[in-house]
Amino acid sequence: MSIREQMIDIIGVPYDLGASCKGGRMGPDAFRCAGLVTRLRELGCDVLDRGDVKLPAAGEPYGWSRTGEESVSGSPKARHLPEIVSLNKRLFRAVSGSHHNQRIPLVLGGDHSLAIGSVAGTASQLEGPLGVIWFDAHGDLNTFKTTPSGNIHGMSLAASLGYGHPILTKLSGLRPKVRPEHVVLIGARSLDPGELKLIQQTGIRVFTIREIDRIGMQEVMQQALAISTRDTAGLHLSFDLDALDPADAPGVGTPVAHGVRLDEAMLAMKFIYENGSLRSADFVELNPVLDLRNRTGKAGVELICTLFGK
Repeated sequence: MSIREQMIDIIGVPYDLGASCKGGRMGPDAFRCAGLVTRLRELGCDVLDRGDVKLPAAGEPYGWSRTGEESVSGSPKARHLPEIVSLNKRLFRAVSGSHHNQRIPLVLGGDHSLAIGSVAGTASQLEGPLGVIWFDAHGDLNTFKTTPSGNIHGMSLAASLGYGHPILTKLSGLRPKVRPEHVVLIGARSLDPGELKLIQQTGIRVFTIREIDRIGMQEVMQQALAISTRDTAGLHLSFDLDALDPADAPGVGTPVAHGVRLDEAMLAMKFIYENGSLRSADFVELNPVLDLRNRTGKAGVELICTLFGK
């Protein structure tokens, strides 16, 4: 069955406590205002907007017993950890429910810490390993021991791989959610020392901007799909809009110069669509406060529509 013939659940996560720069909580509505639902339906997709995940209150219990090292408390090395764990638990249930109904969850952020719940929700519903393609200017491979900022949006890929605070890595009971040999990071150009060490330790395939420029996006995606779909039961796409060049996506909280150009990213989405392995996706870090006439929101909608067959 092609992606177009499947059904899509849109799940908003208006949350930005995982990042230093605020405003990302308005991202889901910016995607909607850019015409996302209408555009997908025009492609022939069966789209249901499930609304937004209910946000936890500050300091709200996260739903697991506090025992030993799994105690969740606020820390400069893992800022807003209780609230983020609670949010990801709710997102995990929403994504799992979407899969149970044989639909594709499309998660709109919000900051990238939400990927902990979206990856976990998809991994829990597959009858085999999950492959992940992660577009990002950053690695998101820090842990609470290596983070220079304490922002959990920079720990989400590490947590999905089983590295970091136990309450993040064990979310949903699965640990790890994904194996390093099934993960590809594309667009990286700002990696911290701890992230570089983890990349060397795990052997995760990373395509930096320099390599994309050298071999082209077509070759990058052929290799990325070969890695992420080999012996896996499905693919999750996690797309941080700061992977794009700031000229195409000014509305992100942590822009990094010389990024993936929008036409290159759309080519990448086309390759994923044609591959047919997509099971879920999240598009994150859209910050309307920093955007110019919703240029970044519109770029995100173009990417999503291409992912689903435009």
